[in-house]
Amino acid sequence: MTVHHPRRKDKEILDREEIVRILTEGKYAVIGMANGDDPYIVTLSYGYDAELDRLYFHCATKGEKLERIARNPKVCATIIEDRGYLHGKCSHAYATLIIRGAMELVADLEEKKRALIVMLNHLEKEPAPILARNIKNDASYDTVTILKLELSDVSGKVSGD
Repeated sequence: MTVHHPRRKDKEILDREEIVRILTEGKYAVIGMANGDDPYIVTLSYGYDAELDRLYFHCATKGEKLERIARNPKVCATIIEDRGYLHGKCSHAYATLIIRGAMELVADLEEKKRALIVMLNHLEKEPAPILARNIKNDASYDTVTILKLELSDVSGKVSGD
């Protein structure tokens, strides 16, 4: 896979700490998938696992994204930090990450447990009540579909600071 970087090197995000900050503060990613010449995008909330450097996503147990991932697990995702339109400059301030990799279903029970905790801690102010309400025992995880995306190729761009 050819990796493209911003044409304007002065806008490229190279600092790992800045990349991690954007991943940590972001709440959703737009995921692009393709099967042949049929593209598809979907927006999913995520949890960032800094220790394992991966994103976890929760989704329905059936549907188009799972069918597409089964046929072609290669995806491209973007996380956008919208800093607002710059009136009078005909420009927009933002930071964005582009992530390429293979999306996988998480089947292992221990990884599902970890992923759910990662997502709830990332997204919720009080994750414990949500976990208690939805997960009664290990069998509860059978109804949870979790996807993971390893962060093997991440590039970033900033504009309008």
